[in-house]
Order: sequence, then C-alpha cells, then structure tokens
Amino acid sequence: MEDALEAGAADFSSESADVYEIYTEPDDFGTVMEALEGKGYEFVSADVSMIPSTYTKIEDEEAAEKMQKLLDILDDNDDVQNVYHNWDMPDEPDED
Repeated sequence: MEDALEAGAADFSSESADVYEIYTEPDDFGTVMEALEGKGYEFVSADVSMIPSTYTKIEDEEAAEKMQKLLDILDDNDDVQNVYHNWDMPDEPDED
C-alpha cells in the first residue's frame, strides 16, 4: 500500500493477500504503473476505466428493463468499444 501511495496512487483496496486494486487519476496512470513495475510488482491487468463517483438507482421495474435492454444493445454493437454508466444495477438472482 505504501509503495502505491508513494508512487502517486489516489486510493488502494485489497481483494486478498496477493491481489490489490490501485486507483489513480487518469493522468497519473502511466507514472504510477512505471513506478510500481520498477519496484518489481507484476500486474494481472492494468487499464484506465471510468468509475462513477455517484450511482443512480432505477426504482421503476419497466425503466430498469429498458435500461438493461439499452446496455445489451450497446454491448452487442461492434461499433461501440466501451459503455460506461452510473446505474446501481441490482444483483441478478442466481439461476439454478
């Protein structure tokens, strides 16, 4: 954690003893990654992604279904590379 913060990371979280998520400002991503690589850290994945600071709930079931349909259509479109949203999606029940 200390190495990440010293390298310029904005935040840090631990998934397990061996896996960590490091958050940076987009402009600091390359610098932080290079600094950590220089200290011998290896990355499972490293990319810039948009993470919302606030989330919105959709209470209306019909509106939520429409939103899910829109996201599915965008995801299936070959011309769309990434889709970002701040919808606080409900967890889908496990199908057994």
